[in-house]
Amino acid sequence: MLKLNIKDETSKLKAVVLGTAKSSGPTPKLEEAYDPKSREHIKAGTYPLEKDMIPEMKAFNAVFEKYRVKVFRPEVIKDCNQIFSRDIAFVVDDYFIKSNILPDREKELDAIQYVIDQMKPSKVITPPEEVHIEGGDVMLWNDCVFVGTYKGPDYPDYITARTNMHGVGFLKEMFPNKTIKEFDLAKSNTVARDNALHLDCCFQPIGTDKAIIHKEGFRNEADYHYLVDLFGEDNLFHISKDEMYEMNSNIFSIAPNVVVSEKKFGRLNAWLRKNDFVVEEIPYAEIAKQEGLLRCSTMPLIRE
Repeated sequence: MLKLNIKDETSKLKAVVLGTAKSSGPTPKLEEAYDPKSREHIKAGTYPLEKDMIPEMKAFNAVFEKYRVKVFRPEVIKDCNQIFSRDIAFVVDDYFIKSNILPDREKELDAIQYVIDQMKPSKVITPPEEVHIEGGDVMLWNDCVFVGTYKGPDYPDYITARTNMHGVGFLKEMFPNKTIKEFDLAKSNTVARDNALHLDCCFQPIGTDKAIIHKEGFRNEADYHYLVDLFGEDNLFHISKDEMYEMNSNIFSIAPNVVVSEKKFGRLNAWLRKNDFVVEEIPYAEIAKQEGLLRCSTMPLIRE
């Protein structure tokens, strides 16, 4: 039996689901793209190939092995992109919450059913239909749960808006003792540099008191200032539009002082080391072309 336990983003990781790039299928047609960055690469003929993404995920898996983390991989579904396991479900405390994802991604959940079968059935939650919520928009930080959402009346028009206010309300109901703080994110179906697909595309806590942040990722400046006040200006690493586009805020913590980062993130990695983090650098630039990176590829199940 898996005893789920996730209370924050950075405690020592014990068990995780890591997606897979095997049999990720042909390059999608333009109209099949879920986000503007993928569209850009489909148009340019630079969309990532399976043969280039498999070694990147292998490198990520090798870091988990080094730190003795138990890794579960999805069963491979033919011609299906199963890299981003963060989208399909997430853990809060000891509850496994399934995301109401885009309908054609349902089978990705079936591929980790063997993991779900190892959980206490009463701890596996399927939210009601009107609740839209994805793991990339949910971050645990002590007694807070940070939730990315989109509050515009045109929510249905954005394929890039993944978590709605019903999702925020659902978490408030489920976890009445936690502070649930939502953030209104900037969205664009067409311009990748203007689109914060999930909260972890413009913000992520690291260590015990620091965070990476992109100010323009927030539609409401008050949301940004809330985080500045919470963490303190000196504890924040501000990233530019280009760095957000390259996914600098989407690194992954294995422990409070250990992060996995993309090897090309020179400015960020230097800052992390200056602040006493151990930085495990791996290549992940091909996968980044799909507007997701290291945090997106993982679904933590147990932290110490």
